[in-house]
Amino acid sequence: MTRGADIIAAIILLALAIAIIVYLLHWLYRRSSKEVSFVRTGMLGEKVVISGGAFVLPIIHNITQVGMRTLSITIKRGGDKSLITKDRMRAELVTEFFTKVPPDPRAVSTAAQTLGNRTLDPEHLREVVQGRFADALGEVAAKMTLDEIQENRGAFVKQVGTIANESIGHTGLALETVSIISLDQTPIEQFNPANTFDSQGLTQLTEQIENRKKKRNDITQDTKISIENKNLETVQSNRKILSSESIDIMTAKYTNGYPDPSEPGVFPDLAGYYVGLN
Repeated sequence: MTRGADIIAAIILLALAIAIIVYLLHWLYRRSSKEVSFVRTGMLGEKVVISGGAFVLPIIHNITQVGMRTLSITIKRGGDKSLITKDRMRAELVTEFFTKVPPDPRAVSTAAQTLGNRTLDPEHLREVVQGRFADALGEVAAKMTLDEIQENRGAFVKQVGTIANESIGHTGLALETVSIISLDQTPIEQFNPANTFDSQGLTQLTEQIENRKKKRNDITQDTKISIENKNLETVQSNRKILSSESIDIMTAKYTNGYPDPSEPGVFPDLAGYYVGLN
């Protein structure tokens, strides 16, 4: 009887020990996911866990989670914040940047050190990088005219991407792509005549507008004159045709025994014209 009770007690203790071990493993063993990696620091040094897991012991270990999702950041530059181009024009631009922490141990470690848990919060991460992206847009826009940006969007995006990627490289982030959503000239009302750059751009813009107005007016007037000349030619041609037909009729009548139309009192409406023709 005592031996049976000892066996039962041993089984209970073993089951309890297994349960405790399973609970400890579940509690102490941390796994990463596709969206979140982590870096463990403390005893045994740093360990980057991107795909898999690691034991994390309280007090002696510390972990920093790193978000691995792609972040979309929209940069809008318009109004008094619009970009100043090489030709001193202002460009209103809306661009979208896609960035993420690449699945590389070095990048994850760097992101954990420089950004910490902010990689898990898109809004906080946006605050960190959007200034760098805006600077990249301004730097490239200053090297290209507004027409060049419009006609060579691919080159513009490529240069912006290169500069932006370099500016965030030390954070562990990497730029995936850059896209232009919209591009337009800033309304002339937004130009500040007291600003050196704006005054130059305003002068060029005013000249362009006035030249286009003059060109449109020249085209309109030339078209009007061409139409009037054509109408006049048509009228003159019609008169010649009518006169020719009348003369042919009178000539036909004369040859058939009718009086001479040049004689006074005979067809007075055509006598003078007929004599003039002879």
